[in-house]
Amino acid sequence: MTPGWAFDAPVARHGYRWWYLDALSEDGQHGITVIAFIGTVFSPWYAWSRRWGEGAPENHCCLNVALYGRPSRWAMTDRRRSALVRSTEHLQIGPSSLSWDGEQLLIEIEEVTAPLPQRVRGRVRLIPEALSTRGFQLDADGRHHWQPIAPRSRVEVTFEQPGLRWSGPAYFDTNTGSAPLEADFRDWDWCRATLPEATAILYNAQRRDGSTQSLALRVGRDGGVADMELPPRATLPRGFWGVARPTRSEDGRATLLRALTDAPFYTRSEIRTQLLGQPATAIHESLALDRFAMLPVQIMLPLKVPRPWR
Repeated sequence: MTPGWAFDAPVARHGYRWWYLDALSEDGQHGITVIAFIGTVFSPWYAWSRRWGEGAPENHCCLNVALYGRPSRWAMTDRRRSALVRSTEHLQIGPSSLSWDGEQLLIEIEEVTAPLPQRVRGRVRLIPEALSTRGFQLDADGRHHWQPIAPRSRVEVTFEQPGLRWSGPAYFDTNTGSAPLEADFRDWDWCRATLPEATAILYNAQRRDGSTQSLALRVGRDGGVADMELPPRATLPRGFWGVARPTRSEDGRATLLRALTDAPFYTRSEIRTQLLGQPATAIHESLALDRFAMLPVQIMLPLKVPRPWR
């Protein structure tokens, strides 16, 4: 057991913890992202609760699921504490759940999209190649931490609604914090690329105090995480809403292959870059937290992040 699987670990008031999975199919036609949140950091309901209410993370939990390719789906429902059941190796959020049995993680998904309701029903089986226990502090005061639990994994994806079945390489990590993201960060970008012998991970954060942090990591087949030389900066086109997509590449060049999620404060993309001496297809994320905190964005978000009355 590694600390990252402790689904029952305490979460600080106004804080968060999430478990993140992404994967692409072998043929490149499909992709998936699943994020289980306690303290849904991108929920307007949680933001309002932190400002005017109790700010209890357990009262704002969700399973966010996004399917890429055809058919595509996106669901993110902010649920109340009555929907949350958890133990060390099991996390239940409403009708969806994550369970770790010592060898694999089984994710059962039963969600509904918004604003147009469509069922998203299926399961994802994550099989780690190796586990990592190395964690990283992301801010100067130690309020935010990240751990790449199983950066080299495989998934088996089976959905009844919509009908899908595929497998491919995957990545799994966790983040935890004792303060809102927007309190300590302005922007961050992240990238991971699975290569034959190792996985490369890049993490760049612009902190609220004006300082920065950049990580460049190589994860081997045994799960060992080692620092590598920071690659040069590379430029990608901005998202539809103007969100920047900064990244790094060993040859100073990167290409946008596919926009997976393009929101007013966040992008997730499939890119082509060069890492560990090889051309690589990578998943890239970019987050603009000043934009997230803007009133027009907060007003729009409930359309995509509904909250049941009970």
